[in-house]
Amino acid sequence: MELKLKRPIAFLDLETTGIKVATDRIVEISIVKIHPDGKKEIKTRRVNPEMHIPKETSAIHGIFDEDVKDEPTFRQLANGLHQFLNNCDLAGYNSNRFDIPLLAEEFLRADIEFDVDTRKLVDVQNIFHKMEQRTLVAAYKYYCGKDLENAHSAEADTIATYEVLLAQLDHYKDAEFKDKDGTVSTPVVNDVSALAAFSEVSKNVDLIGFIIYNDEGKEVINFGKHKGRLVSEIFKTESSYYDWMMKGDFPLSTKRVITKLKLKSSSQGNMKLF
Repeated sequence: MELKLKRPIAFLDLETTGIKVATDRIVEISIVKIHPDGKKEIKTRRVNPEMHIPKETSAIHGIFDEDVKDEPTFRQLANGLHQFLNNCDLAGYNSNRFDIPLLAEEFLRADIEFDVDTRKLVDVQNIFHKMEQRTLVAAYKYYCGKDLENAHSAEADTIATYEVLLAQLDHYKDAEFKDKDGTVSTPVVNDVSALAAFSEVSKNVDLIGFIIYNDEGKEVINFGKHKGRLVSEIFKTESSYYDWMMKGDFPLSTKRVITKLKLKSSSQGNMKLF
C-alpha cells in the first residue's frame, strides 16, 4: 500500500546526546521525504553537537565525540534543512514527544522559527501502542515479519518506521477501535490528517506537552504539583511560577508558549467593563 498524500511527508529520526529536549543536541539526523507522486528522498547527516556525548549514550547509538568532531554544527545545516522540510507534514517513532520538539529546539537555537502548527504530525509509535502496545524492533518484526538490522542507526530506524506505517495501514484496514468514552471508530486509514489525529495522545499547547488543553479547550499545567490546574489561574494566584518556568530547564519553545499565555492572562486581567 502507498500513502495517499496531499503534500510531502517527512519521516525523521534523531540520534542525540541524551533525552532532555531543552539541553541535549542532535548528533545524527535522518529524513525520508515521501512526495505525493511516490518519489522518495533520503537525507542522513551526522552533526557536531558542540558538547560531549555521554558514554552511556554512545553505547546505544554507536556515535562518539571523535565521530562528529569534524562534522558541521546544526546552525550550519539549519537553513538547508529548514528548506528541505518546507511544506512537509512530519512523522516518526515517538516523534511527537521527542524528535519534533528537540528538532524545533535546535532550530530556535539557530534563530529559525520552525512552524509545526500548519503541519500534520503522525506518531507511528502512538498508533502502535494504541493498537498493540509494544518498541520499534518489535513493531518491525510484528508488522513487517523481518528483523530490524542496525537498530539505533538513524537511517535504519527511519526507513523501518516508514515501512511499519505502511504495514499498519494494511493490517488495520477496517479494524475497529474503542476509545475511553466507548466511541467505536475505524481510525487507521490512508489519510495523513486522520493518522495525525489518532496518533495524538494529548492536545498539546507546547510541543512537548508541559501545557495541554483540557476537555473545555483551556490551557492547563500537565506536570508537577499544579498538574490539571488552569495556567491563567496559576499566573494570577502564584505570579512567581512564570518566573520559575522561565528560569528553569524548560525548552525554549515551551517558554515562548507560556510567555504568550502570560501576556494573554495579563491583557484579560486589565480589561475594563463598560
